[in-house]
Amino acid sequence: MPNFGNVWHYHEELELHYTIRGEGVRFIGDNISSFAPGEIILVGEKLSHAWRCKDEYYQNNPEYNIEAIVLQFLPDCLGKQLLQLPESYLLPKLFDKAKSGLIIKGETKAKVAELMHTSVEETGIGKIIALLQILQVIAESDECETIVKTQTTFHQSNEADNIRLNNIFNHTHAHYKEDITLEEVANIANLSITSFCRYFKTMTRKTYYDFLVEIRISHACRLLVENKLPTEIICFECGFNNVSNFYRHFKKVMGLTPLEYKKRYLSRN
Repeated sequence: MPNFGNVWHYHEELELHYTIRGEGVRFIGDNISSFAPGEIILVGEKLSHAWRCKDEYYQNNPEYNIEAIVLQFLPDCLGKQLLQLPESYLLPKLFDKAKSGLIIKGETKAKVAELMHTSVEETGIGKIIALLQILQVIAESDECETIVKTQTTFHQSNEADNIRLNNIFNHTHAHYKEDITLEEVANIANLSITSFCRYFKTMTRKTYYDFLVEIRISHACRLLVENKLPTEIICFECGFNNVSNFYRHFKKVMGLTPLEYKKRYLSRN
C-alpha cells in the first residue's frame, strides 16, 4: 500500500503488527514514537493506535510504499474453554499485558517475524496453528517491552469523538513544523479553547501542547538516526523556534540529549 492511512482508532481485536517496509511516527495509547522497518508490536484490545508514515508516503511517489503483515484476533477467538485450560495459562497473562501495548525485541522478534511470514502462506487450519505458535513464542518470552505508561491512558470514544480526534491528529501532522495555536485546533474541534483543553486531556491524558511536542520530538528522532542533517537544522525542521528549547524538550521526552540519542542508535546498527 502507499501508506498506513491517517486514522486513529481502536477495536475489540488484538493486533500483531509487523512493519516490513515504511517509516514514520506511531501512536499507541499515550505513547508517540518513530517506527521503522522490522518493528513488531502487539496492540491489546481497545487500545487506540495509528501508524502515520512520513510525508513522502502521501505524495503518490512509487518509490515510497509500505508493506506489513497484520494479524487481528479476538482474545477468545478459539473459544473461552481454550483460555481456561491449565496448558494455556500464559495466554490470558499475555492478553492482559497487551492492553499496554508490547514491542517485541531480540530473538523473539526474529522468530515471530518468520512465523508471521509462514502464517501468510498457510491455508486452512495451518493459519490457526501458526497463530498459536506465534502466541506461544511471545507469551514465553522476556523480550517484550511495555509501550504505554498505564492501561487506562486513552478514553474510549464514540464515532463522533473518533472523527474529531482524527481531524485534530491530521491537522497537527500537516502543520507540526509551524506555530499551531490553541485557538486554531479548538476551531477544528468546534469547541471553545477551554472546552477543547478539557476534552483533549480527557481523551488522551495529556495536554495538546505535550502532544504537539512529542510529535515534533518523534520526527526529530527519525531525522537524527538518518544522520543527514546537523542537529541545529533538525531543530527548526521539526517546529522548534530555538535550539535551547529543542534540547530541553528532547531531554525531557527521551531522557537523552539529541547527540546521546543518535550515538546510542548508531552504535546498535
